[in-house]
Order: sequence, then structure tokens, then C-alpha cells
Amino acid sequence: MEIEGCVALVTGANRGIGLGFVRQLIRRGARRVYVASRTLADAEAVAAEAPSQLVAIELDVTKPHQVARAGLTCADVTLLINNAGAFSMHTLLEAPDLEACRQEMEVNYFGMLAMCRAFAPVLKQNGGGAIANVLSAGAIRAVPDMGGYGPSKFAARAAGNCLRAELAPQGTTLTALIVGSVDTRMAAHIKAPKSSPDDIAASSLAAIEQGIEEHDTDPGAIAARAHLARDPTGLSRMLAERLRAR
Repeated sequence: MEIEGCVALVTGANRGIGLGFVRQLIRRGARRVYVASRTLADAEAVAAEAPSQLVAIELDVTKPHQVARAGLTCADVTLLINNAGAFSMHTLLEAPDLEACRQEMEVNYFGMLAMCRAFAPVLKQNGGGAIANVLSAGAIRAVPDMGGYGPSKFAARAAGNCLRAELAPQGTTLTALIVGSVDTRMAAHIKAPKSSPDDIAASSLAAIEQGIEEHDTDPGAIAARAHLARDPTGLSRMLAERLRAR
């Protein structure tokens, strides 16, 4: 997968890691980047930064008709970056109902799967290309503080392993991006050193280009992976104790 000259589509591209991907793709020589956001005005504001290379599209990954439309109108895509995500910041038992969990699953799992299904034939037609799913350290370690977010990312990671095998015969690679601590609005409540969205995107594009199946994008993700190897249950116990101390 060559980043230079590629045609990419980035979901959730109006801020945070998605915006980092847009900027890094342009920096790396992408021919065209579809800037996808639930609100067209937000996508257009980003696309205005490089109007000759950026194309704004309205896309809510939980709406089947918008996903289908994107698959038809963005028919030159060679790189799909599934970045759109939802995090309600409710724990599983403290949430008033199941709506937040359902929304996290709709965006983080079903939305990702819908995009892969819509763009698999597009990528095949264009020579194979690549898909990258932006996941989380919460996809490799169940974190009680994250409520339904972690389970939805676990599901997305598992689905990615299945999709990778299905996509292999058509020459499409799939990279799971494990993101740790990053300076975004979603992570504003976290009091820890954070990597910039641009650094996350740059690290991710290097992994995509090399066809790496699963990549830890930043020091936070690397630390989570190392902690998991050293003490598979200790982190969950620590976080459970923190919850009880509230």
C-alpha cells in the first residue's frame, strides 16, 4: 500500500485523530482525501484547508443509506480509514439505560463493519488497497471505566481479524490501530501524557504502508500492551478498586 498517490476516505475526519489523518495524508502526497463527517459543514470547513485535494462528504456511519451512497460516489478510494467513534463515558451499571451502549456498538462496531462491506468491492476494483480500523487500548484490555466503549472496540478488533482473512484473496490489507492516550476531545478527562493526533496518524500511515496487521500507535498503547503481558488481571483489579473508591 503506497500512501503517495492514494485516494483515501477518512470517517470522523472533522477533528481529533481523523483530522490528524487528513493532514498527514496530504503531507504524504495522497492524491485525494474524502473528508467524511456527520455534518457536511464540518467536513467543508476541513476541506477548505486544501480544496484541490480534499473533498467534503456528509457521512454518518450508522445510517445505511449514507454508507451506501459513499460507496457509490467515492468509487476511486484505495484506502479506507474507519476512524469515527463514540464514547459515552458511562460505566455499564451506572448508565441510566442501555442507549449509550447501543450507540457505542452502532458506531464503533456496526458502523465500521458497514463501511468495510460497502468499500470492499470498491477496493477490489481499484487493485486491492487497504483498510485501517482505529481502535483503542480498550480493545486489548477490558477497562471498567470505559463502560460500553471497550466491549465495542473488542468486537471491532475481532471482526477485523475475520475481515482480514476475507479480504486477503482480493489483495486488500487490514490494519488494526491500537491507540492509547491521545490529545483529543474524547480524552479530555484523562490526566496523563498524551500524543498528538498528527503523531498518531503519522505512525498509523507507516504501519498501513507496511501492511502491519495490528499496530500500537503511541507510548500509551505500547505501555498498555506491555502491562497486559506482565499482569493480565492486575489492571482490571486496580480500576475496579478505583471505581469502588468513588
